[in-house]
Amino acid sequence: MNIGFWEITLAVLVPGTLYAAWIDYAQRRVPNWLNATLALAGLAAQGLYFGWYRPGIGGIGWGLLGLAVGFGVLIVPWLMHGMGAGDVKLMAAMGCWLGPWLTLLGFAAGALIGGVAAIAMILSSGRAVHAYTNMQTIMTKLRRFDTAFSEFGGAKTFGNTSQLLPYGVPLTAGTLGVLLTYYFGGWLT
Repeated sequence: MNIGFWEITLAVLVPGTLYAAWIDYAQRRVPNWLNATLALAGLAAQGLYFGWYRPGIGGIGWGLLGLAVGFGVLIVPWLMHGMGAGDVKLMAAMGCWLGPWLTLLGFAAGALIGGVAAIAMILSSGRAVHAYTNMQTIMTKLRRFDTAFSEFGGAKTFGNTSQLLPYGVPLTAGTLGVLLTYYFGGWLT
């Protein structure tokens, strides 16, 4: 039996990211060792199956482009104190396996899932007024460059007026949804 790149990806990335999401949910952090292991394994698999670079297909260069996209889509929210660095590194690690396009789609799906989860958390906890006030603070934060990248209005500054969403969970759900859709021949192929 010949095991291909996508079978290895499923065998490693699915349990690895589910474990990362579980840790993020339980501890509100994603360990560096796990992100580094996933990233290095992804680059190694890319190199083993595709060599240095095969545009649109794979390779170490393709994995590095995926890493750059995963890092790039979340670095600004992290710089603005809107999320943890572990989430940024998790998305970058997933990009090593998926390449740039699937990483971007995974991020978009994860962002949608995260938005729905945030609304559900707000409504179920009865914190709509707090959420509105916090959103006003965030909008004030974004008006000036010196406050946009400060801790003012950052996710951890709201205290008991908000619930922190472990963003590794929706990022994992969105990315794995895209991966499984791609693998099983859905609309992505």
